[in-house]
Order: sequence, then C-alpha cells, then structure tokens
Amino acid sequence: MAHEGIYATAAQVTQKAGAGASATASAEAFINSFLLQAENYINVMCRVVFATNTTEFNALNAGVSSLLTEAASNLAAIYIAQYDLSGYASAREAENIINMNWARFTQCIKLLNEQKAAGFISDPTA
Repeated sequence: MAHEGIYATAAQVTQKAGAGASATASAEAFINSFLLQAENYINVMCRVVFATNTTEFNALNAGVSSLLTEAASNLAAIYIAQYDLSGYASAREAENIINMNWARFTQCIKLLNEQKAAGFISDPTA
C-alpha cells in the first residue's frame, strides 16, 4: 500500500509515537487513515484547506508546511499511541507521549490561526 498522507510521512508519525507503538497501528494502512483524519481535522480547525495533494503542499511557504507537518504527525502519533498501550513500558509512558504530542499539536494550530503568525509565516521579511 502506498503512503497517502499529504502533510506528514509515515516515518514522522511513527517516530513521534515512540518505540512502544503497536505494530498494527504503525502499519501503512492505519497511518494513512490516521493522517487523513488528522489532516482534515487541521483544515476544519483552521478553516482552510491548505493542500489537497503533495504538489500543492510542496508549493506552500516553508513556515506553513512545517507547522502542518508537525501538527499532522503529532495528532496521528496520538492515534497510534491510543490504539494499543500494551507496547509501552507503562500507561504513564504512553500518556506522556500523548500529552507531549497534544501540547505541540495545539500550539501548531494556534500559530496557524493567529493573524500575526500567519503574516510572518507567509512573508517573514514583513
């Protein structure tokens, strides 16, 4: 199965899910589903469809694309961690991974939504 994520790669997602991530949830089919959900959630939260394919994504400003990559991979990693906690050393370890990814996800969304940040991201020289 081919990778279908637009904003993030499977490697970026599994890296953030940690070493205890479920092999089932880390499979390409699961990651594709998790990224589709994450990308659409980001678009709705920001009220912008940033890209519908990789060509459009690659044409985005580097500031926007990097925030989208971070946000999407963080949220998809949360979905992986929540799928099955048994591979982690403890529930606390899984919870820490989820909390860290959630904190960064919400920060990315806030930055994508803020007008000052949006202006800087689109034109850092302004």
